[in-house]
Amino acid sequence: MFINPEEILETIEMIEEQALDIRTITLGVSLRSCADPDGKRLCQKIYDRVTSAARKLVPVADGLSAKYGIPIVNKRVAVTAIAEVAEASDLSDYLPVARALDEAAAATGVDFIGGFSALVHKGITPGDERLISSIPRSLAQTKKVCSSVNVATSKAGVNMDAILRMASVVKKTAELTSENDGVGCAKLVIFANIPEDNPFMAGAYHGSGQPDIAVNVGISGPGVVRAVVERYREADLTQLSEIIKKSSFKITRVGELIGREAARLLGAEMGAIDLSLAPTPTPGDSVAGILEAMGLEKTGAPGTTAALALLNDAVKKGGAMATSSTGGLSGAFIPISEDLGMIDAVESGALSLEKLEAMTAVCSVGLDMIIIPGETRVETIAGIIADEMAIAVVNRKCAGVRLIPTPNKSEGELAHFGDLLGFGPVIKVNSFSCSNFVTRGGRIPPPLTSLNN
Repeated sequence: MFINPEEILETIEMIEEQALDIRTITLGVSLRSCADPDGKRLCQKIYDRVTSAARKLVPVADGLSAKYGIPIVNKRVAVTAIAEVAEASDLSDYLPVARALDEAAAATGVDFIGGFSALVHKGITPGDERLISSIPRSLAQTKKVCSSVNVATSKAGVNMDAILRMASVVKKTAELTSENDGVGCAKLVIFANIPEDNPFMAGAYHGSGQPDIAVNVGISGPGVVRAVVERYREADLTQLSEIIKKSSFKITRVGELIGREAARLLGAEMGAIDLSLAPTPTPGDSVAGILEAMGLEKTGAPGTTAALALLNDAVKKGGAMATSSTGGLSGAFIPISEDLGMIDAVESGALSLEKLEAMTAVCSVGLDMIIIPGETRVETIAGIIADEMAIAVVNRKCAGVRLIPTPNKSEGELAHFGDLLGFGPVIKVNSFSCSNFVTRGGRIPPPLTSLNN
């Protein structure tokens, strides 16, 4: 696709006044050639492969940022699901692999590396089990490694055995990182219908259907969309949708230009442009702020799900007209700790866990960065995960769950994670038990709509 760099001139105000940025350039790297029966050689091959493929990522991103005057906030790497790469090795624990990934990330200067992952939506192999068992210590003993586990798909249904297993992993990870309010859980996502080309952490991994090396770009711009919504306060909802579509188009054109140039300079394939609106703890850079600019007194009020549906639809439609490479998650993120408007809504009592769950039916990512009391039972965590997986499976959409049971903290207290991960209040969790349900095990069968071959 030909892009005239002069189009970028239209975004100057967006960049300078409305916090527009390229949220991430994520380099997807296949590790399939690294498989080795010797664990030490495996780790060395992984380190060599990542450092070789990503050695120019940070300089290229910084150069493009300087050339066009567009902030590129994060530079990341995503690799083949480690459970698949390491299964043939003699390692009984994959912590050495996590350390190799962490060292490679540090050597290349990237912010995060994703792909300490397993896909277990229909069953768990020995390699999957070893990876899952390794997650708590791996996330506690590394700084940049991110993990994801896919436990459900619209074709296979919901693997309840895997969900209960992952609930225990979440709890253990929080305990091992208790000195930082359970921050290890901020690097762990449980997925349904996981995308193979997602540039956002913690869920990024390089899927088996992807090129050898690919560039995936995550754009952002909640501040831009909020500004135009505020400017047109008298517009009806149909007009508002058109206004958001036009803004999304301009934002996406920026991502398309940066992505294609980065791919060319890195000798990689152009992957996906993720159209997601991803908030940050920066004032004004809030998805909740957009919903409130639409007319809600506070995010969580009646009408919130409808407003989010309008926003998500308009962002996708506008972005799709600006690039032929849409992918990843694409839509609106609604994390708690990374969005000051969401934090305020929870603290004011307007937004509950149940309302957030309803909102995930129309957004792109699911229950994200939800801080819950540290005393929350494993079975309750499993029930929350299962509810979200069911929404994703029935609606044939992607959804993730990133729960943080912060040790020694209760409802209303604040947890702090630092930097982009932000801070947020511990949200109330329903105290009634679901133990007898989640411990039944087995799989919830896929819906009838899965029979669409």
